[in-house]
Amino acid sequence: MRLQCGHASASASHPRPPSNPVSAAGRGSAMMLQGKAAQAYDQIERLIVLEEIAPGSLVSEAVLMERTGLGRTPVREALQQLARNRMVEIHPNKGVLVPPTSLEAQLRMLELRRELEALSVRLACDRATAAERDRMRTMIDLLDTGDFTLRSYLDSVTEVHHVLVASSHNEYVEDAMAPLQGLSRRFWHAHVRDVDAEVHRGARLHAAILRAVVDDDPDASSAASRALNDYLVEFSLATIRSGSRATRVSAPIS
Repeated sequence: MRLQCGHASASASHPRPPSNPVSAAGRGSAMMLQGKAAQAYDQIERLIVLEEIAPGSLVSEAVLMERTGLGRTPVREALQQLARNRMVEIHPNKGVLVPPTSLEAQLRMLELRRELEALSVRLACDRATAAERDRMRTMIDLLDTGDFTLRSYLDSVTEVHHVLVASSHNEYVEDAMAPLQGLSRRFWHAHVRDVDAEVHRGARLHAAILRAVVDDDPDASSAASRALNDYLVEFSLATIRSGSRATRVSAPIS
């Protein structure tokens, strides 16, 4: 018999922990970054995911300061966290290397993401606030429109990831999930070819997770998260057949 995850039973299964002032500050601070350092992390991660910094290239702190409009200290703190999250490699006296994506690393990462994300969304069923559920409903409406460019879709998916993980109200889950989702988005962007088809499928899968959490259904939420993971594994394996740098099939991306 499936147990419903309504608010009345939340305290019996996964009680919401006391409010965490660090987590409340925003997504970047969940990884011990706050303020401008968290802002620098998000901006540099986006540059990497969108390949505005090409894989295999070396960049300097000065270039990243110019690209983000932020100072040396927040950029340096962000780079240290990005290095811990395997987004960059720091080479003293040479620069910051953006390593190429790796299928083997992607598949190993998805093994971990599969279990952690299922846990995260089940916790969100119990612990999401009314405001967080309202935010999820807004994201569902956006995903259902299907009117995306590649970049706007990735920005929307990033927002979905943030709200779902934040709704777990567990900073350790947030710390563990943030790099996994960032690496996954980076691999997907680097290898997506039929943009319209993949965006449509991804939007549908993310919306299913949000709906299950809004409906307080832990079994459906974890099943939906595993369905997304199945898709990402299938997508990753397909890069072997399609070739890593085939031409994308899409309209010009704005």
